[in-house]
Amino acid sequence: MRIAISSKSGCGNTTVTRLLSEKLGARMINFTFRQLAEEKGVDFKTFCHMAEESDDIDRELDSRQVAMALGEKDCVLGSRLAIWMLKDADLKVFLRASARTRAERICKREGGSFAEKFKETEERDKHDSARYKRIYGIDNDKPEEVADLIIDTDHRTPEEIVSIIVREVEKVSRQNRD
Repeated sequence: MRIAISSKSGCGNTTVTRLLSEKLGARMINFTFRQLAEEKGVDFKTFCHMAEESDDIDRELDSRQVAMALGEKDCVLGSRLAIWMLKDADLKVFLRASARTRAERICKREGGSFAEKFKETEERDKHDSARYKRIYGIDNDKPEEVADLIIDTDHRTPEEIVSIIVREVEKVSRQNRD
């Protein structure tokens, strides 16, 4: 089964993708902007600015992720646009959290002040959404158009989120067998 998980930054996508792939014994695919920036030897913030100037960066990242997923029979693909890009995913999950929760999580992960991370998160959301709309015509503020399951992560642990997804995986597996 191929599972696609998407979210905005700070919703727990990477953690949930990792835990779910471990639980299911499926390959985790989570090739990120940060990894591509490192691969190219460019600072992350600089790389994000470069992506504003060149759609090729998003296209490369997204096509590489999809190619990795299509090369696997069973995988969990976690990325900002996975549910839109992996069109034949068996299950598409969108993780949602408030801007406040996301900024708190990012602050905890990366350090810095809450006010700084909140502002950066809002700016990144705005820039990311504009790019996705311009490049692909995707409105990442409307996941309900493609997601099979939307989970509010504000007050849930990663383990609780994984349990919700596993129940949905079991349901989809039963439906596919029938």
